Amino acid sequence: MKKWATGTAICLLLVGSGLSGWAVFLPASHPVLDRMGLLAPMRAVGLPISAADGSNAGGGPRFQGGGATRVIAQEVVTATAGERLVAIGTAQALRSVTVTPEVAGTLEDVTVSSGDWVEAGTRIAQLNSEVQELALARAELGLRDTRSRAARVAQLRDSGSATQVQIDDAELALNRAELDLRDAQLELRRRQIVAPVSGWIGLIALEPGNQITPNTELVQIDDRSQLLVNFDVPERFVGLVSAGDTLEASPLSRPTEVLTGRVRAIDARVDQGNRTLRIQGEIDNDGDRLRPGMAFRITMPLPGEDYPVVDPLAIQWDRRGAFVWALDNENRARRAGVEIIQRRDDAVLVRADLSAGDKVVLEGVQNLRPGADVDIAEMRAAPATPSDSDIAHTPLPDAEQPETPPDI
Repeated sequence: MKKWATGTAICLLLVGSGLSGWAVFLPASHPVLDRMGLLAPMRAVGLPISAADGSNAGGGPRFQGGGATRVIAQEVVTATAGERLVAIGTAQALRSVTVTPEVAGTLEDVTVSSGDWVEAGTRIAQLNSEVQELALARAELGLRDTRSRAARVAQLRDSGSATQVQIDDAELALNRAELDLRDAQLELRRRQIVAPVSGWIGLIALEPGNQITPNTELVQIDDRSQLLVNFDVPERFVGLVSAGDTLEASPLSRPTEVLTGRVRAIDARVDQGNRTLRIQGEIDNDGDRLRPGMAFRITMPLPGEDYPVVDPLAIQWDRRGAFVWALDNENRARRAGVEIIQRRDDAVLVRADLSAGDKVVLEGVQNLRPGADVDIAEMRAAPATPSDSDIAHTPLPDAEQPETPPDI
């Protein structure tokens, strides 16, 4: 029994010594000891407890006990947090046509070379057309003969010697001969292969003498004066991008080269499979330095929402997350939870119950509790708001689309 009493006395002595040391050497503990009802008895027994409620470890002002806590505060301002859309797209020509013959035959002549520029309607190849030329000559001869017979029947009609049946037969024969001529001309033209659009000729693999069919690809013609870049963005960007918006495109092979373009068109629906929206942009190909099929990094700065801006020193953390100590109109402290939206070295954009003009505490937060009276020892200048250039190059954490490999 005596040993138990001795142990209990030693434990009480140790607890008392610890609390006394806490009170003497850590002024920040005074609010806690005061709420426990221990601070006043400690002072009554003569412990050398300072009258200060806390100290500023960073060299700031002392915070006096027994009244309002002295702090350094700062006024809240608001700024717009911009997002930056980033995606990978694949370029295609403004117009691209694969030229194939309309009919089968023997390739007789190719009148262009790989890499040439051709205008729409220019003949680029010729198939053997001897049979069609003979058919055209025969049709022309038949038309002349039919016209002569029709003229004779017309003379007989004027003299009243031709019957109506003879007149109808002559007109029908003339119409048939004219159709035969048009058919022969069409068959001959189909042996001439012309460029359907203006553009650059691709590589030509065929040579005169090759047998070709309507399925044979003769040549590719690309109008690459402008390039169209197709890219996908998450569905949350629906409504934020419009036709005509400016974009920046950088070839993945030359990332330092930045081209300015615009949004040409937006798909009418979101892909249900991957929840993305297809967007088509266009960029000028001055100097013909770019080619269809190249991969581009597309960047678009987008407008964002207005958020409060606070100094990083104002943000505190506890088990419930990030928060700041805000001051009401009577300079009483309140805890305001925050969600960090955008971070800079000297300012942080947050989502919080704060408005422009509100005051938040920067220094002296150690002794604050909800409802505590505060004496503002110093008002720091408001943090600088992010400029447009900062916003364009400092996206929200989730603003960028994952860079998937281009479909090329």
